[in-house]
This record gives sequence, C-alpha cells and structure tokens, in this order.
Amino acid sequence: MDHAVIDNLKSLHTGAIDSRNGYQEALKDAEGHGLTPLFREMISLHEQNATELAHQLVGAGEQPNNDGSFMTTVNRTIMSVRSLFGGLGESVLSGLIDGEKRNIGRYDSALKVPGVSSDMQALLLRQRDRLQSAVMKMEAEKAAA
Repeated sequence: MDHAVIDNLKSLHTGAIDSRNGYQEALKDAEGHGLTPLFREMISLHEQNATELAHQLVGAGEQPNNDGSFMTTVNRTIMSVRSLFGGLGESVLSGLIDGEKRNIGRYDSALKVPGVSSDMQALLLRQRDRLQSAVMKMEAEKAAA
C-alpha cells in the first residue's frame, strides 16, 4: 500500500479514536441526561470506523495507535468544561456538528490521494456516509430544539 494512503489511514484512525474518546467523556458527564442516546450512537459509529481502519492498517503491516492523539485530551476537556457550565444538551450540537464536518473533510481528502484502491475507496465512502448521516441527524435535532 502506498505511503500516502497509509498516512491518511493512520490519520483517519487516530481521528476516529479521538472522537470516540470525546464522546465517551460526554457520555460519562451527561449522567444519563441530555444527548446520552446521541453520544452512545457516536461512540459506536467511531468505534466501528476505528476498528475497520485498524484492520486495514494491520493488513498493510502497520501498527494502529489505539490511544488516540493529544486531541483526545482536548476533546475530553472540552466536554468536561461544557458539562460543568451548562450541561451537555442541545447547546453542544453546533460544536459536535462542526467537529463531524471536519472529520468528513478528512475523508474527502483521503479519497483524493492517488493510489487508493477501489476496495479502500469503498470503505472510506461507507465511513464518510455514516458520518454524513449522523451530521444530518444532529442538524435535524438542532433544528427541532
């Protein structure tokens, strides 16, 4: 597998881990209130994406980093502070939507890298579509609030 493709897979994998970890912090801080169902859904989505990407990395002879990056700490801190000062209800949806749109942008960039196989392209498109569906759901929830 091409080095640029591997680098993008690693970046997407780390992003999925960081996002999952942020939602786990939000779930813990929500204590069963507010957006708890959304947080659980997003944890599952990002875990699925991370697992699929890790499988691809292992298949390419790479060792995925399952701890995430410094952004895990940032995401956890943001969720904890928001929880302290206003809860984790509908008011956080804008930030979550923006973050997921950035994730979608990372997929768009990865799909443009030369050397992405058709199988890899299909995987990345499936994952991107899952994120896009989640964003649409969040936007609908925000509009209804």
